[in-house]
Amino acid sequence: MKTMNRKKACAFLLTALALFTASCASPQSGEERSSQNESSQEESGSRTPGRLGGGAPTSELTEQYDSFAQAHDAFTTTLAREDNDSYSIPEPPEGLFDLVSYPSKVGDLAAYVSSDPGDGQKHPMIIWVVGGWGNGIDDFPWCYPEWDNDQTGSAFWQAGLLTMYPSFRGGNGNPGNYEALFGEVDDIVSAYEYAASLPYVDPERIYLGGHSTGGTRALLASEYTDKFRAVFCFGAVDEIKYHNNTQFTFDTTIEDEYVMRSPVYWLDNVKSPTFLIEGSEGNSANLTRMLQASDNDKISGYVIEGADHFSVLAPITRVLAQKILADTGAEPNISITQEELDSAMAQEPSVPLPAMTTRTLEEIGLSFSCPYLWDISTTDDDSRLALYSRYDDDNAWDMAVLYLTAYTPEGDDDLQTFADYLVQEGFEVRELTLGGLPAVDGTATLPNDDGELFYQRYVSVLNNSTGVDFSFIVHESYLEEAEPVFQAIIDSIVLDPAQ
Repeated sequence: MKTMNRKKACAFLLTALALFTASCASPQSGEERSSQNESSQEESGSRTPGRLGGGAPTSELTEQYDSFAQAHDAFTTTLAREDNDSYSIPEPPEGLFDLVSYPSKVGDLAAYVSSDPGDGQKHPMIIWVVGGWGNGIDDFPWCYPEWDNDQTGSAFWQAGLLTMYPSFRGGNGNPGNYEALFGEVDDIVSAYEYAASLPYVDPERIYLGGHSTGGTRALLASEYTDKFRAVFCFGAVDEIKYHNNTQFTFDTTIEDEYVMRSPVYWLDNVKSPTFLIEGSEGNSANLTRMLQASDNDKISGYVIEGADHFSVLAPITRVLAQKILADTGAEPNISITQEELDSAMAQEPSVPLPAMTTRTLEEIGLSFSCPYLWDISTTDDDSRLALYSRYDDDNAWDMAVLYLTAYTPEGDDDLQTFADYLVQEGFEVRELTLGGLPAVDGTATLPNDDGELFYQRYVSVLNNSTGVDFSFIVHESYLEEAEPVFQAIIDSIVLDPAQ
């Protein structure tokens, strides 16, 4: 990265806004990423939470076997088609997650697993199973957590809880094929065994959670094994017939195939505390039928009035993360009240800082942190770099941009001259130090050619014969959430004094 003349750097101040607004003129909704794109399932309804003892459906399988685990292990599924995919897996943020392989009945499967905290302690972990019918993983855990549809599960690791995101057979080039809720149950159990083997994980405090299809998978796993300390199922269905049957890979003419994939037949097998959660405008009728079908006191159900299949996730996963962190006794001691969940749903939306990564520009002795999903690219001037999200969804993380420019100071009063220039252009300016080096910090809200307002923050820091400008731009509507991200970047700036 070469340096540029200071006057040229100043001139870029206003042209950067034009460059940015050419592609991001106003808030816009981006296309949903495949990992998080799932339409609501059929059926809806609501009820007062509780347990209503009733009769579970039966079949020859429930009569023949003493448990779901016995029936599952004895059953051989018949696939009508062999579906799989070979989607690549992005590398995770270094130090936050590791990309690993965990052994299963069909071979090694990929997963993201929280990195070792390095403190010599054993920590609780949750295995989070995302919704949708895909069996793979991608960068969804560190994407923007939409408050009304947060399928990322990031509330857990953001709270400091170790998290595992497993892929399953047939996904990401894994061995095997999609089995639509059958073999994936075995994979979840294998994921538990892998997590329990990690030296920094407490094997007695491994939890399981999932949403939608992932919630159904989690419930089936809770019926299969008691190894999980507690299980949280968002939007699970009672019978698989309520799922999108175009995704069924099994032979749909065989009734037993449905029974082996439908949690309502096996609810009495649940031995770990299991919590069923759904919005009244989502799959709550499924939840109601399951509570009516069993009086198993290990199962608790909660319908959130006015919420849908997706809006329950962001507020309530944050509650569950704190419940797990506080569950430190010898036996599981998680209790949840309807009032707690209703209160969580009423809170103001909050967005955490994104997962960050360190960028280093050795030629100018600069390092700083920025969102992991921001790519760095050159512009038409090789002294200037642009950093922005690889997505363009309607949120602060994806719609902000950073321009980074190295320049050659023109004299001892270069920073003061630049500060004066910013003031003339309508910026509020203050002097500061970054890592012991002098800097100026200017902020302004500027209109584009269409009159829309864009916030711009311009930070210039001087290091001997090299200066570096950080120019942040975002539409004013995103400022509240973008400003903490900008500040985190600024606070991370380190310049080598030897340069």
